Amino acid sequence: MNRIDAFYGRQSVDRKDSISIDSQLELCRHELRGGEAKEYRDKGFSGKNTERPQFQQLVKDIETGLIGRVVVYRLDRISRSIVDFAKMMEMFQKYNVEFVSSTEKFDTSTPMGRAMLNICIVFAQLERESIQQRVTDAYYSRSQKGFKMGGRVPYGFRTEPFTLDGIKTLRYIPVPEETVLIQQMYEMYAKPETSYRDVVKVMVEQGIKTYNDKPFMHTALKRFLKSPLYVMADMDIYDFYKNQGTIIESDPDLFAGTNGCYYYTGRGNENDKETTYEGQRLVVAPHEGFIPSDLWLTVNRKLMVNKQYQPARKASNTWLAGKMKCGRCGYALKVAGVDTYKYLTCTTRAEMTSRCKGVGGPLRLPEVEALVYEAMVEKLTNFQSLQAKKKSVRVDPKLTAKQAELARVENEIENLIDSLKSAGSALVSYVNAEIEKLDIKRRTVSQEIAAMTTDTVSSEQLEAITNYLGDWDNVSLEDKRRVIDGLIAKVHATIDDVRIEWKL
Repeated sequence: MNRIDAFYGRQSVDRKDSISIDSQLELCRHELRGGEAKEYRDKGFSGKNTERPQFQQLVKDIETGLIGRVVVYRLDRISRSIVDFAKMMEMFQKYNVEFVSSTEKFDTSTPMGRAMLNICIVFAQLERESIQQRVTDAYYSRSQKGFKMGGRVPYGFRTEPFTLDGIKTLRYIPVPEETVLIQQMYEMYAKPETSYRDVVKVMVEQGIKTYNDKPFMHTALKRFLKSPLYVMADMDIYDFYKNQGTIIESDPDLFAGTNGCYYYTGRGNENDKETTYEGQRLVVAPHEGFIPSDLWLTVNRKLMVNKQYQPARKASNTWLAGKMKCGRCGYALKVAGVDTYKYLTCTTRAEMTSRCKGVGGPLRLPEVEALVYEAMVEKLTNFQSLQAKKKSVRVDPKLTAKQAELARVENEIENLIDSLKSAGSALVSYVNAEIEKLDIKRRTVSQEIAAMTTDTVSSEQLEAITNYLGDWDNVSLEDKRRVIDGLIAKVHATIDDVRIEWKL
């Protein structure tokens, strides 16, 4: 059987600067001096893999012995993957098929020609990966600044033109009739006895539809309840995400209790953002939120109790997880040892033995927990004489400013501690001195915040916390964590001293 020539053309996107498939095949004809050939066209397909219908047909025709020579405009039209191209060349050799690039002039019948071909395909793949990296960098940069990054407009919002940093973009505007329903979902689910099914049932009975007129389902409810788009983000939201390991791109000053937030998968992080907060990124958005932060936090802490939505770093050793800091360097303490003998160690002491003296000896976890519990009981006893407010107070700008200042100081301390890992001996003493100065400032600001918040506890909160503390041994780990999350910011501990930074 006489074998024929094959022309192959591929175009991923139709742009002004891209060569059309017709133009590619015309150049292939010129290479064969106008000879005829069977044409294969793949429009709208990337060259990163071989899952293209016309290319697969070309492979079948080669295997049946129909094709004797394959001609392309340029080799990256047929593949941009080194692995795929190597397999392709093996197939060409197996079926004695010549390969011709009309613009690059390769002769695959010689070792030098094959070597040059492989070198060129390496650069073709490098070009593809460079384009991908540029797209990723652009997305990261724009999302970091709070630009709307496309996609479907979420329920509860519409969009309007908006200029951010001199660049035209879009921002969300709440839709009143939809925000009422979102608010209803949050208020219903916040009740301890309410389940997902209960909320969905009510939404279905009200005839609520999601996108594309689809029935309201659990997945939609989960998306609404977890999204920070709706929250009026304040410093409590900042602390919540910070404690979960989320990377917060925005300055603490922007968490003023008015705007919602964008939530992105962290750069280079392949974790599923549905199941973990760690490594994801949070950015204060230009639109206004409408769900109060205390309601949003109540809902999301309830969600975290369900294992299906539990973040990766679930606390299992102690209800003080995430709160304990080394009393000397301010870095996190971790639990070590076995169940019968658990103790606390400084993480920087473990990694950099000469840069922190650690907690100063065997600091047993049960003893620290007991001290903190007694301090909480005493703190709540003092509160019994206070006139707790019936309703939550409005956002205090002075308090918000102090909370933002504390967050900045803590970030500076964390950055300095991280720099110790690569600092030379000459810099260690300087960095330690700066950390000590910042720690003094941190204590001062913490005391000022505590003084400003002593009268902001509602009677309901006070009663709930008091009830929990009265039956502490029988309270679940998650409920204990909720209690201390409302009472305590940090616990700084050494063998000689345990110092608590209160939120109240």
